Amino acid sequence: MKSFILSFCLAIFCLLNFQKSNAQEVLKVMTYNIHHANPPAKPDVIDLEAIAEVIRQQSPDLVALQEIDINTKRNGGVDQANKLAELTGMYAFFSKGIDFEGGEYGIAILSKYKIISSERFPLPFKEGLKAEQRSLAVIKVKLANKKELYFACTHLDLKDEHRMLQVVEINKILANRKLPVILAGDFNFKASNPAMAIMEQHFTRSCISNCAPTIPDDKPTSEIDFVFLKKGSKLKVTSHLVINDVHASDHLPVIVTYKY
Repeated sequence: MKSFILSFCLAIFCLLNFQKSNAQEVLKVMTYNIHHANPPAKPDVIDLEAIAEVIRQQSPDLVALQEIDINTKRNGGVDQANKLAELTGMYAFFSKGIDFEGGEYGIAILSKYKIISSERFPLPFKEGLKAEQRSLAVIKVKLANKKELYFACTHLDLKDEHRMLQVVEINKILANRKLPVILAGDFNFKASNPAMAIMEQHFTRSCISNCAPTIPDDKPTSEIDFVFLKKGSKLKVTSHLVINDVHASDHLPVIVTYKY
């Protein structure tokens, strides 16, 4: 009887440790253009709690957010990056794009893990052609399994002339980093765009074929929100999912799970 109890306890111990080990080897990331928390069906409404609920339901480890307002008039003077961090229990890093309505507008990253370092890189645009300043946000984190990686977020311009310069610059910034790099965001181009070929010189998309569209939220037709992994990483994609029937923004969130 003692031998049976000992064997049973040992089996439970091994199972719990196996589950813990597996949990440490899985990384879940999200990219989400939140349209400054303005639901498309409600033009004058800012609903940051709805965005937070989308994030909480998916429980990602890392989140790339685009179209973030910081203390602007239209959002009532709220620091959306830090408020979302508070609502989701995560750490935040904001990267400014432009000054807007008395505050700032840009992109942000949320992380379940403490942010070791953070960097902001302004992205180039073609001289003589009107452009809105865009940026690349990069953080470094240490995961539960003690491995470190970089997580980056961006939101590229609407014009091809600017985007081509921006993807080249992103490759220059990230391609030679020694740690794994995950890059996510709203790239404002489809997979067939020539800019994608430039990105794929150093990065691999989480979904290559039969990928679900990400915009608009009500009847999605285009895939312009992507998650990339720098080539050479030991991370492997185990799932790629676009969350449908979510109407807190005009984009749908993309969820990608990696495993070491």
